[in-house]
Amino acid sequence: MLKNPIPKVTNKLQYRAIGIVNGKFIPHDNEQLNRGYLIDDKGEKIETVVLGKALSLLKKHIDLKKSYFWIVYPKNKNTQILHLQVAGIWDPYQLNNFPNDSSKANFSKLLEELDLKDNYFSVRGELVFVNSQKKEFVIKIHSASKPKSLKNKNFKIAIKGDLSLDILNSFVSLDVIRDGNSLKLLKYEVIEKNLSKKIRMKN
Repeated sequence: MLKNPIPKVTNKLQYRAIGIVNGKFIPHDNEQLNRGYLIDDKGEKIETVVLGKALSLLKKHIDLKKSYFWIVYPKNKNTQILHLQVAGIWDPYQLNNFPNDSSKANFSKLLEELDLKDNYFSVRGELVFVNSQKKEFVIKIHSASKPKSLKNKNFKIAIKGDLSLDILNSFVSLDVIRDGNSLKLLKYEVIEKNLSKKIRMKN
């Protein structure tokens, strides 16, 4: 069975921001492979950090001259500058077994079978800010990987698109596409309205 690089959610209020981007990883320093940038097939550069578990994979199996489909977490402070954190590499064909010229086309077909495509991101979280004039909004994500006692366990993602103020503070599930260094809304679904109010009532 084909492994989905962006798994189905297990909980309707599951927070996440994860995507898949095809490109070559160019490290800033060949001695330290954890920082660099991804270059996509249009020549766009995105600042990128490789997380620990993906770093060992990178060192052992990755040919830096080749393009791969990278499983990434997006981070940004605004809609103009995107940073990526590499969590893994999606390669159902054991990394380097494919001839280089056919890999992109075949991988794209496989992604289509999973209802995914290059530069697709799944973002799920609370809508905390809407700028109707600029057609931008901000989603707050709660990180699942840190204990609740730690500070800074939340982060925010700025996305281009038009959402109504009527759904502010709601939990939403978004299909998003990367365009250069911006994330743009494709479609959305409101999972639960007035999430903040319900959390305050529980507390």
